[in-house]
Amino acid sequence: MTAKTLYTAHVHTVGGRDGAAKSSDGQLDIKLSTPGLGRPGTNPEQLFAAGWSACFEGALQFVAKQAGVALPADTAVDASVELHLDDVEGFSISAGLEVTIPGIADDVAGQLIAAAHEACPYSKMTRHGIDAEVTLAAHEAA
Repeated sequence: MTAKTLYTAHVHTVGGRDGAAKSSDGQLDIKLSTPGLGRPGTNPEQLFAAGWSACFEGALQFVAKQAGVALPADTAVDASVELHLDDVEGFSISAGLEVTIPGIADDVAGQLIAAAHEACPYSKMTRHGIDAEVTLAAHEAA
């Protein structure tokens, strides 16, 4: 089965964690900064947390609609993303979500959350990895 591409995001980053990132459509234009240094800007961990929590809430809305459940307007997803460093693996990331669905019974909320975790592309990536490719951009030889 071949998946149909619905959208492709293009972002150009210069300067790494202390640089800037801008999307090709201009909707994203941000300064980046290393966590803990107090400089202006966000960091990759915050961007991942924002992306996963937004995607997960969208998946939650999708599965709730399929189940005939109206989610309250104050449904929320809080994401935490931790950057780690150890002597064996080097840098790594761990992450988690905490979902709040006020006014919905815990058993129903738990079923919706489990279904959303199965449906959400970011959640799938956290469980199974992601198809990824890193290549060298074409350039003129010196």
